[in-house]
Amino acid sequence: MAVLDFLREHVHGFNVSNFGKFRYEAEQALKGLKVTVTHRQTKQKYIVAKLTDKTTRNLYFPEEGSDHRGPTREIYLVDYFWRKYGKEIRYLDIPCLDLGKGSKKNYVPMEFCVLVEGQRYPKEQLDWEAGRMLKQMSLVSPRDRQMRIHEMVRADDGPCGGEVSKNFGIEVDMNMTKVVGRVIEPPGLKLGDRGGNPIRIQVDPGKCHWNLVNNSVAEGKSIERWAILDFSSFDRNKLIHEKFIPELVERCRKLKIRMEKPLFTQKASMRALSNVRSLRDIFGAVEHEVYNYGVGRLQFLLCVMSRKDNGYKYLKWISETEVGIVTQCCLSNLANRGNDQYLANLALKINAKLGGSNVELFERFPLLDSSHFMFIGADVNHPGSRNTTSPSIAAVVGSINWPAANRYAARVRPQDHRKEKIVNFGEMCLELVHSYARMNQVRPAKIVLFRDGVSESQFDMVLNEELVDIKRAFRTKNYNPSITLIVAQKRHQTRLFPERDLGGGHNGNVPPGTVVDTTIVHPFDFDFYLCSHYGGIGTSKPTHYYVLWDEHGFASDPLEKLIYNLCFTFARCTKPVSLVTPVYYADLAAYRGRLYHEAVMDERSPASRASVSSFSSGASTSISSAGSFEDGLYKLHGDLENVMFFV
Repeated sequence: MAVLDFLREHVHGFNVSNFGKFRYEAEQALKGLKVTVTHRQTKQKYIVAKLTDKTTRNLYFPEEGSDHRGPTREIYLVDYFWRKYGKEIRYLDIPCLDLGKGSKKNYVPMEFCVLVEGQRYPKEQLDWEAGRMLKQMSLVSPRDRQMRIHEMVRADDGPCGGEVSKNFGIEVDMNMTKVVGRVIEPPGLKLGDRGGNPIRIQVDPGKCHWNLVNNSVAEGKSIERWAILDFSSFDRNKLIHEKFIPELVERCRKLKIRMEKPLFTQKASMRALSNVRSLRDIFGAVEHEVYNYGVGRLQFLLCVMSRKDNGYKYLKWISETEVGIVTQCCLSNLANRGNDQYLANLALKINAKLGGSNVELFERFPLLDSSHFMFIGADVNHPGSRNTTSPSIAAVVGSINWPAANRYAARVRPQDHRKEKIVNFGEMCLELVHSYARMNQVRPAKIVLFRDGVSESQFDMVLNEELVDIKRAFRTKNYNPSITLIVAQKRHQTRLFPERDLGGGHNGNVPPGTVVDTTIVHPFDFDFYLCSHYGGIGTSKPTHYYVLWDEHGFASDPLEKLIYNLCFTFARCTKPVSLVTPVYYADLAAYRGRLYHEAVMDERSPASRASVSSFSSGASTSISSAGSFEDGLYKLHGDLENVMFFV
């Protein structure tokens, strides 16, 4: 397949006459693939290193004299191909492929490149049928999954059957290991009644779901200054303002979120959403309109799109790093339906982003005394397997209110490509401690830190490098809180099946709050499995929590209860989540940082793009300069530093 035909098939909306718009997607799709060339007779295969910074018509290189001893002169690629091969290049305003190795360049126009057949292409998206089959496989019920595991283990050609285990002198018990678990009672929750007065809600232990139909949020914000940025204005399925706005305002008021009507609506097209320059102009027009109203800054901007679009990352990047305004996106077709649950979910996100409290624990967190506690979550988002240049994105979030501990601030940083160690961990934690102190007039005396995404082989790195970095940063400010460090792991193959059908709509899964801390855990260390969510479909996967460092002397039962209760404070839904909330938020914040990076790479000129990714292969000393937060490309706007923009 010709390279240009491949791009038309695999890059959505690709148009060779507007190549600059699709440059980033095209480069990501082609890098690492094998090609052959057609402008000369050769069977040699080349690997695509990158796209050239300049277009084909502007590419030139030094040409040596015929005897290789004469002076060199510059020759344009277009002239070289005509003189050397008698080939006229058709597409002059697109880049060439660089098929060179290391510092050696080998520029070939795309029209003369063909993909090698039979090579693996892991970036390819699944078609509808393959996607449906994969979804069916992932949603296997617990009973079916348990049966399939038994069949695999007991099969003669399986990993434990026949001659395989006998040859190694291994005897395998064909029955699953039986463990003793217990179910933690769900906590009492604080919501509001119809009048907004605090009430205690006891959730059903079975599904652990609470209802907002006749209740309100724990603390609703007053929303007086907001506007709509409507990108669906010129589409067929555009937003029906006269229907949607009253429905949203009324749903917010039922939740005791006091929302006024929007100040104005700024109309735009979906095409503008995918153009960084147009987006900046639109935000400028929004700010000018706000200035005319004389109301100060907007509290948030509701952005309506007619479909999911790649421009979402540009919108978030500009609004959160340049303009400093909270945005909430929605799709016009869903908004027009006016579904009560959809409107409620939208209201919960808006309230959380503006500093409201959707749900709180009615009693103080278990195990915690009157001291000020802070919960921190940390995660690192890595680029795809074929990406060899993009940085990894580290995110650290921390609770900044006490004792509710349900509002979080985030710090996001880029670092070396695929580096799991969080480079500026101590600095980011110290910034979050300062945010906590501004909110509570005192620094937290005790910190519980959750680290996500590390395997057992990296525990030493977390203890001896990351924890040391945090303590060192704290000491520079004469600050010495007690710290408990817990790793949260989801990448494991452990599944828990109830010995008998529990009924009650559990779909064959263990009920929420199931914890196992014997038999299948480490014989000496402090770890346990907790299934904190309700598994309505598929087979539930418990989270493995591993306590690496504990200066608080936590006992197992109270700590398990503490983590389970934290899972109820996630702002976006009305049920406990499968991963402890600080880690869940860190994952969302790291993904937002990934969007920032992609937006920066798209917006930057090709010549400067290399400088962004160059630090991924350089020394660690380049991180501070390449972690372009300092020049404003990634750095969160000051007005959003203590806002849950990522939920």
